[in-house]
Amino acid sequence: MISQPTVTGPLSFEFKPPRQPMLWAASVYSAGIVVGLYAWRPPVWWIVGAAALAAAGAYFALRRSGLAWLLGLGTLFFLGALHIQLRSALPRLDTSILPYADHREVQVTAHVRADGRIQRSAPDELRQSLDVESEQILTTDGRIVRVHSGIRVNIYSPWPDQETPEQPNLTSFAPAFYYGDRIRFVTKLKPARNFRNPGAFDYEGYLADRGIAALGSTKIGEIERLPGFVGIRAEYLRTSMHRSVIAKVHQLWPTRRAVLIDAMVIGDEAFIDRDTRADFQRSGTYHILVVSGMNVSILAFVVFWMLRRLRLGKLPRPC
Repeated sequence: MISQPTVTGPLSFEFKPPRQPMLWAASVYSAGIVVGLYAWRPPVWWIVGAAALAAAGAYFALRRSGLAWLLGLGTLFFLGALHIQLRSALPRLDTSILPYADHREVQVTAHVRADGRIQRSAPDELRQSLDVESEQILTTDGRIVRVHSGIRVNIYSPWPDQETPEQPNLTSFAPAFYYGDRIRFVTKLKPARNFRNPGAFDYEGYLADRGIAALGSTKIGEIERLPGFVGIRAEYLRTSMHRSVIAKVHQLWPTRRAVLIDAMVIGDEAFIDRDTRADFQRSGTYHILVVSGMNVSILAFVVFWMLRRLRLGKLPRPC
């Protein structure tokens, strides 16, 4: 509950922020998501409402901190409703590739939408998982079809001979494929399917949320790198910075420690082996690996900086 204002003079009041402000912010934002899901309104309504409440909160920040706090919560409520409605308005999954996902061999020309995730799939084999967007497909009967659909392709490569199983260096996987690269490969496509077990993970829906309509696999020697770049330069710079952080971590620490630091700091768990993953799951600390500490730090910095700018005083430590 929001604590009552304390009277410090005849007509002066001192507002005390509530305990656990992050819990209040998350609860109000979640309430906005629920309302936006069941009470559709034009997005401009939510934008105008959020902007008005934010402006009013900034105006009253130095005058009435309690009112500014409530207006800030109202802004989060409108943003939550806007978020869920904009997400539902995104383009639907492009399934135009599914007629060719019948396990027959096709040649796919595509560009990489996200950096590949390199993992050890067998004692003597590496696997790089790529999310690509097809540009065209060459069928077995010689037809060229323009198709722009998402494909998740697994690229298999033999284990590097110079590496030992005790200290594998997965970053030496070559050639690696990164955001914006254009490639051509031969594969047999198949649609994503869920296991029919009750309560099983919705793998098909998981891929659909990421724009993936079909699955495929190939070998590293059967991929041809094509000239050109397809993508956004800003995203390319972001992925390049991400790769440089990983490379620096692997330079500073031994591989066994570096893979844990990758997961804890930037949320990249691609290099973690199955046994380590299982150990963290059994101990109940798996969230340490899947939640990016850097992202949490940035979020906390922004939130507490905004609260300080609103002159809400020092926040009490949660009980």
